Amino acid sequence: MDDLTPTGDTRAPDRIDLVDAPEGAPISEATDTGAGCHGGKETMLAAARAAGKSDILDRYAADYPVDPNAGPHDQPQSMCPAFGSLRVGLRMKRTATVLSGSACCVYGLTFTSHFYGARRTVGYVPFNSETLVTGKLFEDIKEAVEDMADPEKYDAIVVTNLCVPTASGVPLRLLKKQINGVRIIGIDVPGFGVPTHAEAKDILAGAMLNYAREEVMVGPVAAPRERSDRPSVALLGEMFPADPVVIGQMLAPLGLAAGPVVPTREWRELYAALDCAVVAAIHPFYTASIREFEAAGRPIIGSAPVGADGTAAWLQALGDTLGLPQAQVDGVKNAMIGACKGALAQMPIKGRITVSGYEGSELLVARLLVESGAEVAYVGSACPRTKWSDPDREWLEARGVHVNFRASLEQDIAAVEEYRPDLAIGTTPVVQHAKTKAIPSLYFTNLISARPLMGPAGAGSLATVINAAMGNKARFDTMRDFFEGVGTEHAAGVWEDLPVDRPKFRKKYAALNEAARKASEAIGT
Repeated sequence: MDDLTPTGDTRAPDRIDLVDAPEGAPISEATDTGAGCHGGKETMLAAARAAGKSDILDRYAADYPVDPNAGPHDQPQSMCPAFGSLRVGLRMKRTATVLSGSACCVYGLTFTSHFYGARRTVGYVPFNSETLVTGKLFEDIKEAVEDMADPEKYDAIVVTNLCVPTASGVPLRLLKKQINGVRIIGIDVPGFGVPTHAEAKDILAGAMLNYAREEVMVGPVAAPRERSDRPSVALLGEMFPADPVVIGQMLAPLGLAAGPVVPTREWRELYAALDCAVVAAIHPFYTASIREFEAAGRPIIGSAPVGADGTAAWLQALGDTLGLPQAQVDGVKNAMIGACKGALAQMPIKGRITVSGYEGSELLVARLLVESGAEVAYVGSACPRTKWSDPDREWLEARGVHVNFRASLEQDIAAVEEYRPDLAIGTTPVVQHAKTKAIPSLYFTNLISARPLMGPAGAGSLATVINAAMGNKARFDTMRDFFEGVGTEHAAGVWEDLPVDRPKFRKKYAALNEAARKASEAIGT
């Protein structure tokens, strides 16, 4: 350890003592409640700060803000945030991923990664009470990384602290930045400090951009496999594979090229992204990534080329930012506006729609639906409002759309209840709720964001699936009528004697089950 610890730097011991203590108060092992990773957000935050993670938590709080006064039903719900950063790493060539966290968390994350077809091995550094408290966990992580650092196999190794190692202060910053020519990137992605999995994607993308930018500042770096001789536009945020191609076709008449999509698919693409002329914040919440691009002197534009209005405004923003001749910009705008309006006219959408999701592209989808002729009553995003999302928000609000950032499940469901749409687009529980009300619905992630959205190609892409779903209203009514009278919740089914609801019993045994679960998972027992 001595060779890794900077002179004069005293790090906190690797431990987790999750007790209800004021922020910054010393926490002693003797008072450990054994609450483990289920100790509660405030308890975990206090433990992490006491263990030396205040700088990271403060950065996350600034980058991914939430309302500190929000109640338990006013916070966005998302899967474990580490799922986002895990997917970013697993999609990159020659990049290894190592997780440090509770076994149950690692199992869930790796299961989900295989469900999404990653087909990659995920490294895991387990721990127990002894290794966590004594600091051996960090040594185990260090040893694992050193064993894996094979330059023939990897360009980079990503090590991710989940909740418990973060709360205990496991210092990934003390890992060497490079071993045998393999880059080592350590990040903390705790569920108690990162609001959504979408923002965790930005944490890893930003860390990689930071590393690559520092490499560029030191000296020559590997050339990208493909590089245009024209100024490029880096595209920030995950996109449907056809969209960068469509954007490239729009940019070509302006003498520009579509640059890499960040998060990238391999390390050397990071250099090409940093070498861009301008960054398009397609997903406007990538705060850490934007900070790195700005440090590299690259200007940023918001929104995206969706629909006729969105495409025209986006092209104009490019022209203004890069100082392109207005006549040239107008020529491309006129051609794209005509093509988009033609596609929209051929595939109209009629009906009231609510949109909600946690991917970050919800406002773009809502814009495209409005231009297609739909009445969009509500759009909710689990992601935060930023200045890069303002163009989309302002455009939607000017057309009577209620825009809700950091939307919770309860708020999204309330919107379905209030507006009674012809179609609800949302997350799985929103879709489930809508279907129980005989409202046609579509899952945002699999059925909406997995389609082209940009330019003329995206203008008519949603209409087929949207209109088909709304056309199923009669089938939903038939199913609702068929099952009418079979009861719901405790009374679901056909009964001679209707079951008696006993909420006190449910509450009692729910509490006992929760206590048993915490006891079985407790750290230090």
